[in-house]
Amino acid sequence: MSRRRPLLRVRKSGTALVASAIAFVGAMPLAGVSQAWLPILLVPLTALIWSWRAGTDVFQDEVRVRALFGGNRVPWSRITGLAPDERGRVSALLDNGNVIRLTGVTRDNLPLVLAAVGESPADAAVEP
Repeated sequence: MSRRRPLLRVRKSGTALVASAIAFVGAMPLAGVSQAWLPILLVPLTALIWSWRAGTDVFQDEVRVRALFGGNRVPWSRITGLAPDERGRVSALLDNGNVIRLTGVTRDNLPLVLAAVGESPADAAVEP
């Protein structure tokens, strides 16, 4: 089975990735003092993995929202609208009434997501 490549990958700002990498490197001397301090490395390591993995992958037929553990696959046919909130984050409104927040997708990059699947913002059901 070959893996499909997404049309667009939307991730959070790279500053979280850089900050967690710096925190990991900064915690290494503390962890080197004693084995009792080794678990302190788990905090920046978890943040590093989350900031690298979490986001939204846009495919022609579906959207995949990825988190630290697991994720959701939602076919475009089930999405009835995309709704930005007051902070600029975008959620997908589903045909069954559920709402899924699209990690990394903001009001500013929403046109890129729509363009990736051939939609224009004027044609899409985007709610304010």
